[in-house]
Amino acid sequence: MSLDVETILEEEFPEVAVLIHDCLSFCGLCRVRPYAIVNNKRIFADTPEQCLVKIKQEIKKELAKYE
Repeated sequence: MSLDVETILEEEFPEVAVLIHDCLSFCGLCRVRPYAIVNNKRIFADTPEQCLVKIKQEIKKELAKYE
């Protein structure tokens, strides 16, 4: 089962722009483990679910700067 990360993040953080790309040009990295880029910071995890948790944490840290 795959995660619909875009929908999950857009529903939880409607004020955040979520961009999904098939390839981020870090050749081979996606075969090693799931990752994402949040405000130019690479987020890594062992599973897609863990990666999603880390993405949410990073988004919350970024949003806290504007409160």
